[in-house]
Amino acid sequence: MFFRRRDTHETVASADPGGIADDPASRGAGGPIWNDRLGRWSIRSLQLTLLVIIAAIGIWALLQVKVLVIPVLVAVILAAAASPLIVWLRRHGFPAMLAAWVTLVGGIIVLGGIITAIVFAVRSQWDELADSATQGFDDLLGWVEQLPIPIEQQQIDDARNSIIDFITSAEFGQTALTGVSRATEFITGLLLMLVVLFFFLKDGDRIWAFFLRPYRGERLERGRRIGVTSVKVLGGYIRGTAIVAFVDAFFIGLGLVILQVPLALPLAVIVFLTSFIPIVGATLAGILAALVALVANGPVVALIVVAIVIVVNQLEGDLLQPVVMAQSLKLHPLVILIALTAGTLLAGVAGAVLAVPLTALGWAIIKVWNGPDPSLDERKSYRLRRRQHADATSDAPALPADTAGGTPVA
Repeated sequence: MFFRRRDTHETVASADPGGIADDPASRGAGGPIWNDRLGRWSIRSLQLTLLVIIAAIGIWALLQVKVLVIPVLVAVILAAAASPLIVWLRRHGFPAMLAAWVTLVGGIIVLGGIITAIVFAVRSQWDELADSATQGFDDLLGWVEQLPIPIEQQQIDDARNSIIDFITSAEFGQTALTGVSRATEFITGLLLMLVVLFFFLKDGDRIWAFFLRPYRGERLERGRRIGVTSVKVLGGYIRGTAIVAFVDAFFIGLGLVILQVPLALPLAVIVFLTSFIPIVGATLAGILAALVALVANGPVVALIVVAIVIVVNQLEGDLLQPVVMAQSLKLHPLVILIALTAGTLLAGVAGAVLAVPLTALGWAIIKVWNGPDPSLDERKSYRLRRRQHADATSDAPALPADTAGGTPVA
């Protein structure tokens, strides 16, 4: 009996070598202090805090080299948007080098033509707009003087002189030098983006396959799913946004032309470009168009422009965007607003443009992390059934399968 009790004591002692069971702090807690509910919550909180710190450090490090990061991200998105054209050219016998050159040079020619048209339109209407702006500013001052608010002419003159003094001061010169520095960074980033974009167009599939070399089995399949999903989401987002932006710019620009508002073409292009910033972009462009109409054509035309912008945005948001963007971007408007705010605070206008597609990409990757996206599988099955039906009803050979099941092209 004595030896049995001794054995039991030794067994307990050997099972608890640190004496944790005899610790008064852990008595009644069911075990060590970290094993209760508060302990588990504390461990999880520490883990989340560590992840937030690591993410913050990573974002800070990327912002230090945003002259490199932003052009690369833009090149990735543009390459994904151009992937259908690259696939089509390669299917029709174009080598990878030639397909990349055709796509890149064609895009530069189209963009250069648009910029040239904007420059000529601005030069031809600039004098008229400047005269209208001067007259509108004088009318605005006269309207301010008639308000019941006690504002004297001397105060208005002082405000005008302050603006003139700022323009002619050294501080404005420093601001201009800062603008020159920003312009230099923009040109450098643009050239870097074009070089990176060319290589993504030419060797995008090989670059992604190179990153997947260390992986085998399920990890390799996951990497392929992420690559395919990235191309589909980014490319679909850019192409869908471009369609929506073109419709907005066309109808708003047509309304400006009918109303004879100056700089209708540049304003339509601004509407197109700002439409790539969801929710707020088209609104800002509409406000700018209304201000130009107010200065050049008067308040009645400005109100008509505002009405046109509101109608076009409503039709686009209720009819066109759900059809075009349904499979490319499934994010709640609150998520979009948070992403826009964060992107703008971190990287300015470029961050506002890139925030939403990157957020959509992150959500899409989460959905396909452990398996294929059911919606993608459904669309792929539909395309396969449609191709089989075409093969059964036509003597023409079937088109080769697209990249939906393999390594992405761009």
